[in-house]
Amino acid sequence: MEKFGSMEKFGSMEKFGSMEKFGPNDQEIERWMSRAFEMATRHAELVALDELLDWCRNSNLDLRSVCEHTVLYVTVEPCIMCAAALRLLNMALVVYGCWNERFGGCGSVLDISSADLLQTGTTFKCISGHRADEAVEILKTFYKQQNPNAPKPKTRTDAALQV
Repeated sequence: MEKFGSMEKFGSMEKFGSMEKFGPNDQEIERWMSRAFEMATRHAELVALDELLDWCRNSNLDLRSVCEHTVLYVTVEPCIMCAAALRLLNMALVVYGCWNERFGGCGSVLDISSADLLQTGTTFKCISGHRADEAVEILKTFYKQQNPNAPKPKTRTDAALQV
């Protein structure tokens, strides 16, 4: 993520003129991934926005103003819901690895990121295909594993379908 302001809570920073570039360290990435597994139904974008919100509160900064200067990197194209949340918060740029052909909100199903939608925040740019092969492999590995925190699937019986 790139953003303006100071970043005391998180990893390494470099200064580029008036902008500071922030990159999480390995411990932070591990903590965030652990949180994502604890919240099995939370999307990565929402976990990242929670972290950014905490940082903004600790730094006394406005979340929307920070998002205007933030680049979010995710493995998969944000879904329609996440793309709408990113748009409402004025996210500047989203970079992702592979398309989300079932629920994608940045072009594969709907283009929430750049559509002309009234009173829905500002459009944001997307860059797809960043480390795409690696992103696909990460997803394959993820779906091969069992997440013990994931909710148990509910199955329907024929009796439940009868009226």
